[in-house]
Amino acid sequence: MDKPTYSSSDEYICSFPETTQVKLTELRNLVKELVPEAKEKISYQMPAFTLNGMLLYFAGYANHIGFYPGASTIVAFMDELTDYKTSKGTVQFLLSKPLPIVLIKRMIQYRVIENLKKMKR
Repeated sequence: MDKPTYSSSDEYICSFPETTQVKLTELRNLVKELVPEAKEKISYQMPAFTLNGMLLYFAGYANHIGFYPGASTIVAFMDELTDYKTSKGTVQFLLSKPLPIVLIKRMIQYRVIENLKKMKR
């Protein structure tokens, strides 16, 4: 069976059950609010934002939201991510719990600073 392909974040988000759509939309809107200059796109068949290079990705799954801010961000926030499943560049936020908005905001801001530093090189 072929995997679906998406042409927009709206199309991607609408492909999920309503409870997942709410969290994906919340995360998307948070990025748009914090980084209005970031460009939104679909990459690897998931929503993504770029700002002087790739900023972050996010995705919906059966039981969680995958947030992909990159390995350096996961390392920088490791002490605050102990309640979440993580891997090299990913953190999973369970659908059964509210998104940790304050933590996510700080992680996004970290990524923005990291990407903007690339411009100064």
